[in-house]
Amino acid sequence: MMTDVLVAHAKEVEKAEFYKKTYLHVALAILAFIGVETVLLKTVPPEVIGLMFGGRYVWLLIIGVFWLASVLANKWSLSQSRSVQYMGLGFYILLEALIFMPMIYIAVANFGGSIIYQAAMLTIAMFAGISFVAFTSKRDFSFLRNIIVIGGFISLGLIVGGMIFGFDLGLWFSVGMVILASATILYQTSKLKDSYTTDQYVGASLQLFASIMLLFWYILRILMSRRS
Repeated sequence: MMTDVLVAHAKEVEKAEFYKKTYLHVALAILAFIGVETVLLKTVPPEVIGLMFGGRYVWLLIIGVFWLASVLANKWSLSQSRSVQYMGLGFYILLEALIFMPMIYIAVANFGGSIIYQAAMLTIAMFAGISFVAFTSKRDFSFLRNIIVIGGFISLGLIVGGMIFGFDLGLWFSVGMVILASATILYQTSKLKDSYTTDQYVGASLQLFASIMLLFWYILRILMSRRS
């Protein structure tokens, strides 16, 4: 039976079960992303992939659709219905696979699969380290919320501006986005217990998965820029 008890107010056993299920679903979401991405790269013609990164206005449309769909997926993640939570997670995995497809294609074509592996290992290591800090530190990370919101709007504005006016955001923008993604993971991890009930572990995993993918995106961009 579904309950509406916040994790912060649950028993220690229930908290442990919530975190275990949340991180299990994060791992499953990553595996599902790998599977979907592999299928897309093998089935989608290179010409279609080329259209995605060949026109800046196409990317603006993709980002707009992605943003609207992300809002919907996040809304589903907060549902008390587990089937709706799974729908949001599955929908978001598909969206991420579509968004990543052009960059993964370029990375593999130009640098080989090793660069994907390196970016993935760095992302996992950083996520594990940030999660450790969030769970072991007694600090209140609520102050990060405003920084993340403001940083998110600024970065979105720069991305859109770069696409419209055709300027390259450069290495330091990617470094800044890695910092922003790391701060988001730290904030979200520390606030899981106050944002979700014990039955919303699927929705909680969606939030963490989204931040992990943002971190992975910009780590991969940094590695690609250093090799080019």
